Amino acid sequence: MHESRWHGQLERRFELSARGTSARTEVLAGFTTFLTMAYIVLVNPAILGTAGMPVAAVAAATCFAAAFASILMGFTSNTPLALAPGMGLNAYFAFTVVQQMGVPWPVALGCVFLSGVAFLVLTLTGIRQLIVHSIPQYLFAAVAGGIGLFIGFIGLKDAGIVVANPATFVALGDLKTPAPALALFGLVLIGALSVWNVRGAMLIGIVATTLLGWLFGMVTVSPEPYSLEALTGTAFQLDLGGVFGTSGRHGLGLLEVLFVFLFVDLFDNLGTLVAVTKRAGLIGADGRIPRLNRILVTDAVATMVGSLAGTSTVTSYVESAAGVQVGGRTGLTAIVTGLLFLAMMFVAPYAQLIPLAATAPALIIVGGMMCLPLTEVEWEDPLSAIPAFLTVAMIPLTFSIANGLAFGITAHAVLKLVRGTLRKSDGFLLVLAALFVARFIWMGAA
Repeated sequence: MHESRWHGQLERRFELSARGTSARTEVLAGFTTFLTMAYIVLVNPAILGTAGMPVAAVAAATCFAAAFASILMGFTSNTPLALAPGMGLNAYFAFTVVQQMGVPWPVALGCVFLSGVAFLVLTLTGIRQLIVHSIPQYLFAAVAGGIGLFIGFIGLKDAGIVVANPATFVALGDLKTPAPALALFGLVLIGALSVWNVRGAMLIGIVATTLLGWLFGMVTVSPEPYSLEALTGTAFQLDLGGVFGTSGRHGLGLLEVLFVFLFVDLFDNLGTLVAVTKRAGLIGADGRIPRLNRILVTDAVATMVGSLAGTSTVTSYVESAAGVQVGGRTGLTAIVTGLLFLAMMFVAPYAQLIPLAATAPALIIVGGMMCLPLTEVEWEDPLSAIPAFLTVAMIPLTFSIANGLAFGITAHAVLKLVRGTLRKSDGFLLVLAALFVARFIWMGAA
């Protein structure tokens, strides 16, 4: 009786049947998303540690921020979108803002907080929604496909199947070495389970590949001394006075920092949001994303709370697509992911038990599946084909969703202008394109 009531509450709260899913599937999806994201618990502290931040504190802050943001997203928007401190922005925070510009990390955290405030203002005034609605539908499909290639590329890189090469930029790795060989085993296993329609193929493959890695001694665990009290090392240490110049001098450079945090997260999050909701079948017939306001507000609040905890910008994760691939369709997926990050707060250093070679096959397969929307692009029409191709190509090749969107939107606006098909409703599109061009000029002059 009690169990039936519990299932009934979940059904009503998350609309499980209406979205063609079940509590069991959502839990499975949450575990899958968590396993593909767990690397951030080790990688984020390592990167922010180079900025002089206490590593143990950042590990705790990373877990807390991911848990808070994912659970909030699940409850408020009922979307299977998990969040955590973003890769790329954490590197910009540590290497550019702190090391190159000489900005103390508490001041940099203040910039992250203010960028979150700016996100919130843009959302409440409807500007972020205008940005979403100004993007043509075929570019949504291109973004989804580009992120698919991006995810697949990350998986191939993590597996060591694709490696850097000074002559050709990338090349095939040595497949006889342990990591690529382990990843290939996982790729074959997940692929086989998928074509046999085995439920939980992704999760089974990740766990089995991890166990094989342990068996052959490919996973070494060397946890650092750690406790939850470490969080006090970064929590509420942000320095807003330093941002406004009342407790230090960093000049107009901080305006650039705020702009980058705002711009990159705005469009990275937008691209991820479009790709994941499209893959989950949550975009309406009119091309609109349900509960968009709630999703965007959650993203803004997550960034602010993350900076208060002591980590760089929190954003939506493309790895959420792994959970969607195994059937995640509601916010229950994100909540399960968040609860697992909450549990990870107690044992953060042990995230290294899951090797990248074990999660890489799941990312490769998910990346391939996410390319399906590319069939929606009218490749015969240059007006859509050229911007779509630039979007698809630039996302993985520049390692940035924001850059891909920038090239696609700018190309779309320029071609419409040349063709003479601009309408009054395209005014905001032209403003976006102009901002993108200004950003590229600014980046080139930096």
